[in-house]
Amino acid sequence: MTSSPAPGRPGVVPLLAIGALTGFVSGLFGVGGGIVIVPALVAAFHMDQRRAAATSLVALLPISVVGTVVYALSGQVHWLAAALLAAGSVVGSPIGVRLLHRIPHRVLPWIFVGFIAVVIVTLLVSPPSRDSALAITWASGAALVGIGLVAGILSGLVGVGGGVVAVPGLEVLVGAGDLLARGTSLAMMIPTTVVGILTHRRHLDPDLRSGLTLGAAAVVVTPFGSWLAHLLDPRLGSILFVAFLVAVCVVVVLRGRHPRP
Repeated sequence: MTSSPAPGRPGVVPLLAIGALTGFVSGLFGVGGGIVIVPALVAAFHMDQRRAAATSLVALLPISVVGTVVYALSGQVHWLAAALLAAGSVVGSPIGVRLLHRIPHRVLPWIFVGFIAVVIVTLLVSPPSRDSALAITWASGAALVGIGLVAGILSGLVGVGGGVVAVPGLEVLVGAGDLLARGTSLAMMIPTTVVGILTHRRHLDPDLRSGLTLGAAAVVVTPFGSWLAHLLDPRLGSILFVAFLVAVCVVVVLRGRHPRP
């Protein structure tokens, strides 16, 4: 009689499937994919929440690098904007962690849902264009730092990656085209992930095998997600992104109702 994999040590095939889904979502929407990896590891394999988050960091670094390269090859990355977003995110994340201990746990998911609801309405009313450029001025630069700050705070509060905030923020607040927003969001995640790993390295306990397997599967599929994003009409891409945001809200609310240590 064969034994099932021990809790916290997922099998290779399920990890490859999760990694492939993560890579597709990352390439298509310009998000890191932690919102896919962490719930999957926790729910499907009963991995501890903190270890799942640490494992996702191992996978997210190569995912964000490959996604950035793919978008950069078509000129859809604004490097200065990505740096400003990352600066705000690095500052916002510890603020979110501090607020986490002061705001009632049952309230946290609904803060995120309320924010995303505003984003969804805005995206549906004013869908992004394909070719809108991004000019860095004092006003847009401050807005980019602010977007990164909000992304970092929400990441610290509810554990959602910055791309979920950065992509619509780039589209709505600074007028970036949909592809430019996604490529720039992925570029933002490279320094943000590195800083996260270095900051928490003493407390990280990742499953390196799982993280590397997830990352390897994801980087193979990420270019396909990016290719599909280039083919989609901006309006359809916006609708699909809205559907993705709704799914993220559901995951966040469910995680809030059934918290794990």
